[in-house]
This record gives sequence, C-alpha cells and structure tokens, in this order.
Amino acid sequence: MPVYATMEIRGWVKGAPRFLCAHQCDRNLAEVIETKMRKATLFERFFGVFSLGVLCQICLLGVPSAFGQGAPEPAAATAEASSWPETAPDVFKVKLECSHGDIILEVHKDWAPIGVEHFYELAKMGFYDGARFFRVVPGFMSQFGISGDPEMTRKYGEKNIKDDPVKQSNTPGMVTYAKTMAPNSRSTQLFINTGNNTFLDGQGFAPFARVVEGLDVVKKINSEYGEKPNQMKIRTEGNEYLNKAFPNLDYIEKVTFVE
Repeated sequence: MPVYATMEIRGWVKGAPRFLCAHQCDRNLAEVIETKMRKATLFERFFGVFSLGVLCQICLLGVPSAFGQGAPEPAAATAEASSWPETAPDVFKVKLECSHGDIILEVHKDWAPIGVEHFYELAKMGFYDGARFFRVVPGFMSQFGISGDPEMTRKYGEKNIKDDPVKQSNTPGMVTYAKTMAPNSRSTQLFINTGNNTFLDGQGFAPFARVVEGLDVVKKINSEYGEKPNQMKIRTEGNEYLNKAFPNLDYIEKVTFVE
C-alpha cells in the first residue's frame, strides 16, 4: 500500500495542529496519483509528488480543498508520538505545559493499570493538548479532559473504560479520572485533587498519578468561572464555545513525555 495513501500528515499553524489528508476524498486522490505515477516518466513522478505536497499545504492552511471540506480545526497542539515509547512504562512522567506554568505528573501503572494505559494513549495522540481547565473548585479539585476539538471528542471521548480498584487515596496532588456513580463510566476527563478528598476513595475514584512538580501552578489555575462552563457545549463546540464565553480559562498547551 502506498506510503502517502496511509500516512497521517500533521502540521502546525500558530501552535494549532491540522490533521491532513484525513478525508476520504483526499485518500482517493492519493490513490489516483499512485496509479498515474506507476506509468509516469521521472519528471511526471516528481510533479505528482509535488502536487500531493501542494494539496497537503492547502489543508495545512485550513483552506477548503476542491476535493472536499478541508482539514478539521483541532484546538490544540498534537503530541509528537515519536518521542513517546510505544507502550506505557510501569512508571513515567509527563509534563503539562500550561498557559500559566508547567505541571509534571508521575504516573504509576500499578496504581490503576487500565486508567494509565488509556491516559497514555490519549496523551500520546495529543488529545489533551489545548484542553481547558473547565471546572475549578478551590480546595477541592481542578478538572479537565474534554478535547478542544469536537471531532476528537466524537472520536475518542465516547469510549468508557472499566474501573480499576482504588489503591491510592485522593489527597492533594493526586490525579484521578472523573466519572459518574455508574460502574465503568470513566472516559477522558481527569481532575487534580487540591483538597484532602479521601471520601472519594470509597466511591471508586482511583488515582493513577501524582503531581511531583508544579503543585503551586495547580493551585493557581483560574477559578473565576467555577462550574459554570456547560460540558455538553464543550463536547459539541469545543474551545470555540469556551473562548467566547469563558476567555480567561487556563489550559494545557501541550502534554510531553518526560521519562
């Protein structure tokens, strides 16, 4: 199968990624170019590759393609998957590069293996890049984990994972999945405990990571909007909604693998 028909081309414009050549129409175009190039002269092959590159640049700039609707408008920078190990290590650190400072998390697979594997895959693909801290209650927690790009939410945010047994306690600095009281309802939303929330332990909230650097940054996350942002609107409209209605929200610019 031709490389350029299957690869995912990623690019950045002012820090915002574009997922390019993802539409079926563009994949079909790549297949047409592949067919023609088999019979082409050396010059024609060069021109074919150049043409495909131009198409990708059009998508990169967000201009609707003549062959489709153009690239979607993700809100956040995509993590460079090449810098991440293929599978989640038993213990590893990630940096949340935030709008107001950096937060480093130490993640432990033995604390909540299902949750860690899910977090690792989401972080690796850039799901949390650009995510706002949309629910902040001082002395309790700061919550994030709905993608700023509705398409990413539709693709990955509907999947629930099974519960992990609670092995750690929800003390300040511990990171835990948000969930409902229903079993196996964890998805992509996370929160950082800023209070001593040990009462959550008995309700099935299983911490999987802890803040090892930047707890002061966590405590400075803007709380002026409290719990006002509408989660359904975030899911359907993404950062476009949040930027208009709650422009001062702090957010994660990018998640990077540390060690």
